[in-house]
Amino acid sequence: MWRVGIDVGGTFTDLFAWEETNKSYKTSKVLTTKDDRSRGVVQSIEVAGIPFDQISFLMHGTTTATNSLIERNYPDAAFITTEGFRDTIEIGRQHRKALYDPYQSKPEPLIRRRNRFAIPERMSAKGETRRPLDEEIACQVAETIAGRGIQSVGIGFINSYANPAHEQRMRDIVRESNPDAHIVISAETRPIFREHGRFTTTAIRACMMPVMTSYFDRLEEALKAKGFRGSLLILKSNGGVMGAKNAKERPEELIESGPAGGVAYASYLSRTTDFDNIIHTDVGGTSFDASIVEHGKGLVTRSYELEWEVPVSVPMLDIHSVGAGGGSIGWVDEGGSLRVGPRSAGSEPGPACYRRGGTEPTITDANLILGRLNPSLSDKFELDVAAAQKAIDGLAAKIGLSRLETAEGMIKISCETMAQAVKGVVVARARDPRDFVLASFGGAGPMHACFVAQAMNIPKVIIPGQAGVASAFGATAMNIRHDIEAFHYASLDEVNTDELNRIYADLEEKAKHRLVADGIDASNMKITRTAQMRYVGQTYEVDTDIPNGHIKQEQVGGIAGAFHKAHMLEYGVSTDDFPIAFVSLSVTAVGQLTEPPHFNFGASSSNGSGSKRDVYFDGKWVSSVLHNSKELQAGAIVSGPGIVEYPDSIAVLPPGCIGQVDQSGNLIVSIAS
Repeated sequence: MWRVGIDVGGTFTDLFAWEETNKSYKTSKVLTTKDDRSRGVVQSIEVAGIPFDQISFLMHGTTTATNSLIERNYPDAAFITTEGFRDTIEIGRQHRKALYDPYQSKPEPLIRRRNRFAIPERMSAKGETRRPLDEEIACQVAETIAGRGIQSVGIGFINSYANPAHEQRMRDIVRESNPDAHIVISAETRPIFREHGRFTTTAIRACMMPVMTSYFDRLEEALKAKGFRGSLLILKSNGGVMGAKNAKERPEELIESGPAGGVAYASYLSRTTDFDNIIHTDVGGTSFDASIVEHGKGLVTRSYELEWEVPVSVPMLDIHSVGAGGGSIGWVDEGGSLRVGPRSAGSEPGPACYRRGGTEPTITDANLILGRLNPSLSDKFELDVAAAQKAIDGLAAKIGLSRLETAEGMIKISCETMAQAVKGVVVARARDPRDFVLASFGGAGPMHACFVAQAMNIPKVIIPGQAGVASAFGATAMNIRHDIEAFHYASLDEVNTDELNRIYADLEEKAKHRLVADGIDASNMKITRTAQMRYVGQTYEVDTDIPNGHIKQEQVGGIAGAFHKAHMLEYGVSTDDFPIAFVSLSVTAVGQLTEPPHFNFGASSSNGSGSKRDVYFDGKWVSSVLHNSKELQAGAIVSGPGIVEYPDSIAVLPPGCIGQVDQSGNLIVSIAS
């Protein structure tokens, strides 16, 4: 049986699969079918030649939820909240993205104001009813929503995390008027304090449920028609997977579904190489993703923002994405400066050289005319050099540069954008980039990795043998995972350990129930505990490990020590001068699946043919050695300037850089300073 991983990106749909008995593997890469991404998923399996009835697990990463949210492309949704808080999801936290920009504007609200309703009611922070729910007005609102034909409703009342009774009653009232609607309440979406994050996350779930339910229904139907009878698992933003049924009910957990596979592959590399700390980067056709894998694990954040002031209050891998990919379009701004991205040609029409109707200059076109990209694109299809030249020439005429100067300028600008994304991840987590190796994934990743590493003073780059389908590979290395959280504010010095044990027992029971729903038996379940803690007076929390089992009073000192250590790691400081408090408690439930074998993607009998081609570097053509990755055995040396052609990507080594193939077929490049 086959374990199949599929990553649906903005331009390409990638597949990596391995046979569970003989450990053979297959890959494929097809253009993403934007009108219905499920068609591209089916096509990738057909191109790989894998029988649908021989697939045990299909692990699927998708950008459908993210794209729909960013484009505000979903059916009208409604939001019901406490009187006086109708505009919370639009006002936000009154932060400014740019302190001195008088022209900045907030993102478009997730739900239009005319579809946001306020109900008289009030709960206290202790869960006591201050003002009963006005059921007469509630019924009027429910009828108005039904009359507008709205089929998705989010409900978020103030302090409902302490007592959800009013939200639950409001849900019943809405269901009486609109029994077929998707109805979600914030007390079940994220039962935590801070209403802005709770409300926006609830709104996201409400907006995305019809979109993702429709998508997964189409995908399941298409797979079933082809004979698929295995388990369909969906990649989550937290670094795990869940069943399609759970994914339909909790679509807010899919925001970084696609890039999560890349982080999983970086973790796999950490386990199979000598590199403990890795900066994972992934360059596709549309975007550039960057994150940190430390001691084999991706770092997690609880302060992710879909856009400025649009927080998603779920545990997510700390991934920073920018619009810089192979399809990113070059353009000239009003001041006459050359710019690249974030707009992308995607897969339709694609770069000019793809012969699919694109006419605007992209990074792929620039790499092609600089000699860094083989016109045959690894024998997949022939690229149109003349069309790429024409597109670049049009841009060059606007800024008064030559064709080659413009193309190289586009590459440098794009690489600097990527470097700034890496900087944003590393600096925000107080890490030193010199302590990491940069792992480069994606079809366009290895072409730019060395330049990004040079800009960030990162000493080494690792280019895997399957870099072009790394996120799809990573999907097959992921376990089922669920994170469940409950609000609990208490001073550590005065905490009631009986209450802690009661809450953790309840969370663990819910977590086990979700794993059972995903087909995991008790022997393969692993549950760990954390708490979000802070020094009293702080406005942010730090994840702190909490021991499993029955917590005793004498263990409180150890919990304090774990918090101090976690705070020191994140912020470089800790202190005994301030008391410590719990803010919320959480559990992570993992359903362990079989890990992929240790593959060797290198050759066994050759060091490469060593033919040459002129490649443009730093304003001049330089004779560069070409290598076929299938001919590079372990220990082979690749010196820059050089090009290594992989089945699904191409690596560019600028002058001064030296790479060596390791025992697994990964190319380890030492960066010239």
